[in-house]
Amino acid sequence: MSGEITRVGIVAKRGLRAAADHLDRLASWLRARGIEPLFDTDTAGLTNAGGETRSRDDLPRDVDLVVVMGGDGTLLSMATRTALAGRDTPILGVNFGSLGFLTETRIDELYEVLESVLNGEASFDDRAMLAADAYRAREHFDSRIVLNDVVFTKAALSRIIELSVSVGAGLVTKVKADGLIVATATGSTAYNLAAGGPIVPPRADAIVLTPIAPHTLTNRPIVIPGNEVIEVRPQVVSGVEDIYVTYDGQSGYPLQQDDVVRVRRSERTLRLVKAPARSYFELLREKLKWGERVGRE
Repeated sequence: MSGEITRVGIVAKRGLRAAADHLDRLASWLRARGIEPLFDTDTAGLTNAGGETRSRDDLPRDVDLVVVMGGDGTLLSMATRTALAGRDTPILGVNFGSLGFLTETRIDELYEVLESVLNGEASFDDRAMLAADAYRAREHFDSRIVLNDVVFTKAALSRIIELSVSVGAGLVTKVKADGLIVATATGSTAYNLAAGGPIVPPRADAIVLTPIAPHTLTNRPIVIPGNEVIEVRPQVVSGVEDIYVTYDGQSGYPLQQDDVVRVRRSERTLRLVKAPARSYFELLREKLKWGERVGRE
C-alpha cells in the first residue's frame, strides 16, 4: 500500500453493542499514533470516542483505510460504497460473526494487522466485482456494482420462474428454477455455496452461474471466463410470476417481461487487507469444518 495513512474510517454492524469497548480502544490506539479515526454516523452512536463522523456513503472518500467490525453483510455494504466512490480504499474486515469469509481477521488479531498496514508490511487481496446494468423497453434504468452476486429469484408464493440466459452473443439455456445466481469467485462461498454451486478461489478469473432448485437436473452450475458478459431476461409467461433481482442481498426490485439485466466484470476491484499467516484454504477448512468428525464414534 502506497502513501501515509492519516485517517482511518471505522464502521460497525448497526446495533452491535458488543463492539462498543473495541471501538473506544481502537480510536485511542489510532490517536496515539497520530491517526485520526472517523466513524460513520451510525457507529458513532455505539462509542464515546468522539471525533468527526461521516455517512457511510461519504466515508470511503475521506479516509485511507476502512476498518469494518461485524459480519460479511456489513463489509459487503462498504465494498459497494467504496466502488461507487471511485476509490481503492482498502478494507480491513474484523469478524464478530460466526462465519466470515470476508471479515477474516479475528478481534485479537486486529492491532497486529493494523501495525503491518502502517509499517507497509501488510498483504492485500484485490477482489473482482461485478457491474450490472438493467434495461426496460431498451432504456437503461439502473446500474449496480457488487462484490458477491446478482441473484434472480421468485416471490415467496410464486411457482418456478423461467429465465433466458445468454453468454456473449449466444444463448446458453432457459433456466426453469426458483432462481439463478450470478456470482464472482469471492461470492462463490456465499449464496452460491448454499445453492450447491462450486467453490472458486477468489484469484480465479471466473464468474459462476448457479440455478436455485432447478426444475430439471440438466440445469447445472457452470463456471465461465471472467471477461464474458451475461445477459438475463425474465420470461413472464402468464403475467402473474413475480421475478426479483437482488444485489449482494442488500437491495433489489421486481423485473418485468422483456427487461434485460447485463452482468459483467466491473472495472472496480475491492482491496481487502489479508489476515496474518492464514491462506484461503486454511480459511475454508476453519469455516466449513473440513476434516472434523461429526458425532461420536
